[in-house]
Amino acid sequence: MNLQQLVKMANQIGQFFDVEPDDTLAVQEIHNHLSKFWAPRMRQQLKAALAQGEAGELLPRVQQAVHKLG
Repeated sequence: MNLQQLVKMANQIGQFFDVEPDDTLAVQEIHNHLSKFWAPRMRQQLKAALAQGEAGELLPRVQQAVHKLG
């Protein structure tokens, strides 16, 4: 899948949790959503892109959640 589309979708998930004042809880919920509803290949592509510095547009909470992906 196109990396920009993955980043956009991940950020939309992150924005949904903007109302959550607890960063730890928000990051966990973003992580849970990505783990449950994204295909492994999508998660791996996003995680690899972040590790290589190619997904810098990810929101901070989303970046934290992606780092936690297995």
